[in-house]
Amino acid sequence: MDAVTISQVRRFQRTVTQRIGALDDRFLATDRPLGQARLLWEIGADGSEVRALRARLELDSGYLSRLLRSLEADGLVVVDDGGGSDGRVRTARLTPAGIAEREELDRRSDRAAASLLEPLSQRQRERLVAAMAEVERLLLASTVAIDVLDPGDPSARHCMQAYADELARRFDGGFDPARGISADDQELRPPAGMLLVATLRAEPVGCVAVKLHHDAAAAHLKRMWVDPGTRGLGLGRRLLAEAEARVAASGIRTVRLETNRALTEAIALYRASGYREVEPFNDEFYAHHWFEKRL
Repeated sequence: MDAVTISQVRRFQRTVTQRIGALDDRFLATDRPLGQARLLWEIGADGSEVRALRARLELDSGYLSRLLRSLEADGLVVVDDGGGSDGRVRTARLTPAGIAEREELDRRSDRAAASLLEPLSQRQRERLVAAMAEVERLLLASTVAIDVLDPGDPSARHCMQAYADELARRFDGGFDPARGISADDQELRPPAGMLLVATLRAEPVGCVAVKLHHDAAAAHLKRMWVDPGTRGLGLGRRLLAEAEARVAASGIRTVRLETNRALTEAIALYRASGYREVEPFNDEFYAHHWFEKRL
């Protein structure tokens, strides 16, 4: 990464933190700093599990505990076990005073946003809002992590089920994994293969399965899926590139995959990523297109 790019990112961060008031001890002219105010907003009217808050805000557990204690001391939040059987699952809830302060924070935040836009012309406002949306998408993309998970992991199970559910909706005649070429758990554990899972704020948002076939000339990609809510972040391309890198590291130099004609966006991705369409190399029941790429 070049020094000019790094310097520009740091300058952007300084401008934003100053403009939104992140440096103020009294955020939006309230009696609390930004961290406490944001936590009130995230807890929301319905409350939130503490571990979900930690994952969503990417906060250290100790720091989050200190924030919660300060809000409890002010009578704005209560933290309990939610009445469940597992005492480790704690839930933070707003008190009536906390709800009132959150509503006031919402009003002040709206006014602050309006004051940021007011000095600009209509054209400048449109440019700024569009740029903010693009920056938000790119920042979200930068926080996605991709790791190899065991197929039995809950996040892996979620992705595989979501994949099957989406294909059942999109394919003519539905989708039954048992009718297609397998990608069973034992095939997705090293050394036979692996399952790559993408997570955003600790939630699973994508996956791709890799069958390595060490005794064959090519690896086989299966079960490529991206959560609809994260599409547009370039996650499909990242998953594909990560899978290819893992295949290359294993010593295999060819990747193959097949797909259904209903998955037009996947077909476009494969072609844009250097895959060429080839003659069928298997008897996959649901396939209409077969692709191959030399690494």
